[in-house]
Amino acid sequence: MAGQLLMERFGPRQRVQHKGEIDLVTDVDRRSELAIVKAIRDVYPDHLILTEEGTSRGGEGHVRWIVDPLDGTTNYAHGYPCFCVSIAVEDEGEIALGVIYNPVLDEIFVSRKGHGATVNGEELTVSGTEDLTDSLLATGFPYDIRRSRDNNLDNFARLAVRAQAIRRAGSAALDLCYVAAGRFDGFWEMKLAPWDMAAGALMVAEAGGVVTNFCGGPFGIDAREILASNGRIHGQMVEVLCTDTSRFR
Repeated sequence: MAGQLLMERFGPRQRVQHKGEIDLVTDVDRRSELAIVKAIRDVYPDHLILTEEGTSRGGEGHVRWIVDPLDGTTNYAHGYPCFCVSIAVEDEGEIALGVIYNPVLDEIFVSRKGHGATVNGEELTVSGTEDLTDSLLATGFPYDIRRSRDNNLDNFARLAVRAQAIRRAGSAALDLCYVAAGRFDGFWEMKLAPWDMAAGALMVAEAGGVVTNFCGGPFGIDAREILASNGRIHGQMVEVLCTDTSRFR
């Protein structure tokens, strides 16, 4: 439903507004979000819903839906085909289910806590790469990159000379799916929101990977930073990223 809507409106001509200096939102973000929220409400009227564009709903009980109706808005607004819909279900504070749909490639990634992760029904497994020097990594940069010194450029520079290569595709949710699928060996990013990470973090964990903060500590969707990998190179990435313990979140 939401993926079909995105593809129907996909193209270089978008009605774009600015939430920040380089943080965009399109009318399709909002339409996709409204459609998803309505579908959830029709079946689960009492559940909590947290969304990126503000169509959040209160409710009762212990179940919360975490929705990103269009992850990769800047890509979408420019007609660049790298974006997705990301939905997670949190039960009593723990992510229990994640679904991420890439409508361009028609790939649907699904993870259920304790039951593994799949793409189009095929089991996902992280890569077997053992060394950082042989690794293909992914990352992104925060929207305050022009104003804040804590902007990931230092981490990028350090890892660029240690890894085989780094990609910056513009969709954290898809980056995490690709770690789960073994297409990337590791991913890190800072200043993210729960809807950017919730479904994808579960995807990596259920595919056999490791998800922590930059210093190897426990990950939480409110932590604002994430390090996800195949597990084999995790310690090597921590050595590079955990250079300032005052940033430990």
